[in-house]
Amino acid sequence: MEEKLKAFERLLVIMDELREKCPWDKKQTIESLRHLTIEETYELADAIIEKDMPNIKKELGDVLLHIVFYARIASETKEFDIADVINSLCEKLIYRHPHIYSDVIVENEQDVKENWEKLKLKEAGASGKEGNKSVLGGVPNSLPSLIKASRIQEKARAVGFDWEKPEQVWEKVQEEIAELKHEIDTKASIEKIEGEFGDVLFSLINYARFVDVNAEDALEKTNKKFIKRFQYLETEAAKIGKPLSEMTLAEMDVYWNKAKEL
Repeated sequence: MEEKLKAFERLLVIMDELREKCPWDKKQTIESLRHLTIEETYELADAIIEKDMPNIKKELGDVLLHIVFYARIASETKEFDIADVINSLCEKLIYRHPHIYSDVIVENEQDVKENWEKLKLKEAGASGKEGNKSVLGGVPNSLPSLIKASRIQEKARAVGFDWEKPEQVWEKVQEEIAELKHEIDTKASIEKIEGEFGDVLFSLINYARFVDVNAEDALEKTNKKFIKRFQYLETEAAKIGKPLSEMTLAEMDVYWNKAKEL
């Protein structure tokens, strides 16, 4: 523990020095760091998908730097400092884990999630902000749509609004696909087709929860798989000196199937 505290203290000292002496660091504001923080978070997420532990360590460091940076900037205007950030987090963790720090009894992971969401809602009500009093009020508007759908469904489930069995959700998926096909077959407006397409995606994300699949991770892994196979196809086409645009689908399928085997 002492070694970890010394490492964190070293980081705080370096942050202070950079803020005071480095022209770039001195210029930064909470607003100017925002897009960089988002980028670092995505780089961390990418390293996690790849199971690249050395890179996960590196990207965690970058995210930690941003947290310390924000706290340092806020301390200059006496808003808060890193101690306030950490203590606030500790208090929240203790409050939201009454099964550890109080006498609440839980049976499983789902009980923990439900308690967590109920306590969050209670906190939001106490804050007096109308928008935060909804169960879904804590879902950030800026989240990517696929992740947002998952979070919406998880929060609704925490208060009991959910299907009971995977079979029911799969029936809903099939129902939504049939409705989408109907709109396409009847040449409905693009707005109606778009609406039904969204319903299909939403129901599939819902079903993913019931089969213990993270929809975001699943899609990103498929993205990476497609990229690797397509790049193999490009490489093999280059070897025979034939651009992809001049190859038939049958020719491309030969290399695609080889990429799948590899």
